[in-house]
Amino acid sequence: MEILIKHTNGVCELRLNRPSVFNSFNKEMAMQLQQALDACDLDDAVRAIVITGEGKAFCAGQDLAEAMDPEGPELQSIVRDHYNPIIERIRTIEKPIIAAVNGVAAGAGANIALACDITIAKKSASFIQAFSKIGLIPDSGGTYFLPRIIGMQKAMALMITGDKVSADQAVELNMIYKSVDDDDFENEVKHFAETIAKMPTRGLGLTKKAINASFSNTLTEQLALEEILQTEAGATYDFREGVNAFLEKRKPEFKGH
Repeated sequence: MEILIKHTNGVCELRLNRPSVFNSFNKEMAMQLQQALDACDLDDAVRAIVITGEGKAFCAGQDLAEAMDPEGPELQSIVRDHYNPIIERIRTIEKPIIAAVNGVAAGAGANIALACDITIAKKSASFIQAFSKIGLIPDSGGTYFLPRIIGMQKAMALMITGDKVSADQAVELNMIYKSVDDDDFENEVKHFAETIAKMPTRGLGLTKKAINASFSNTLTEQLALEEILQTEAGATYDFREGVNAFLEKRKPEFKGH
């Protein structure tokens, strides 16, 4: 299996599993990740999703041997059918998705990590917009997310130079949420994801929906959307539980709906 799947305490971990090639994507791994994300979306028991890598790397991007194979998929198909659906799923699934970057994240691997809701990286990890090294443009949403995260000038420079960005530098650039000492990484990600999985999942999903829309909405449109989504959130069990727990001075027990 190119994707290893593990369920623990409301968290589904999706582990990229081609360590011998630094978890670079081929068609099979891309299709399996799409299917795994779909399954997470439909499973009410899954309240948070973690994407990480097996071995020393998070993901080195596209498997270039496949891309150059005359019998393999064409570049257009790789972008359209492999990566674009993954990014669309990451952004539209109304559950928090955490990228746990355990090593190098290059090319499409870097941009998949940046498309996630929250990115946590080992201090030894790094991010590389490697596309310019082989004459390509950043794909997998890179030209959309990175300029919005760190600004046009810095994004353009990283994309042109292909410079390696350490985990600590990525935090300083506001590219990712946090970096964690290597020895503490697994426990930190586990604790963080399980904490998120105990929160009001429906409200978190609506928050994600609002943030997605804010990239294109005017202020007036965004305020109107907030009104709609707040009304939806106010109709959930978790809203009532949160208010009752506050009034009763106890810890809430959210159910995710």
